[in-house]
Amino acid sequence: MAKPFSLQPLVHLAKKQNDAAIKNLGHLNQQQKSAQDKLVMLQQFRRDYQLKLQELSQKGMSPVDLRNFQDFIYRLDKAIEQQQSTVNLSNYSVSVGQGELKEAKRKMQSFDTLALRHIEAERKLEAKAEQKTQDEYAGRFAAMKLNERTLLEKELEEREHLLGASHE
Repeated sequence: MAKPFSLQPLVHLAKKQNDAAIKNLGHLNQQQKSAQDKLVMLQQFRRDYQLKLQELSQKGMSPVDLRNFQDFIYRLDKAIEQQQSTVNLSNYSVSVGQGELKEAKRKMQSFDTLALRHIEAERKLEAKAEQKTQDEYAGRFAAMKLNERTLLEKELEEREHLLGASHE
């Protein structure tokens, strides 16, 4: 009977870590996409607001309105800078998550390889034990046949001897 793989708990743990790394990377990718989408939205909003400022400036606007537009654009620029930092951080987090997934996969594959080697070694041991059993059976069978043959030859010799003695 095959003995169980002693590292099976580690195989299970490596699989759980790999699954967790996959889930984490998916979450990080979602965060990165959300941050990127928000950045694009802010940039588009700034472009639209800049165009609106240019249109109103050409038509003429009060200095107070101009100052309000410029202040708002300045705040949009700050929000864009902050969001760009968030995007950069989320890109870095995704990169780290990819590295963690790669490492988790490597560990899982290493344990899978060890498990396959264990299974193969157990198969070889079982095959060797089976071969030994078959060899022992074949040896006993051959010895039994040889013994039967020897007995038959002795019996034939005795009969021949008895027949030869009765003819004399």
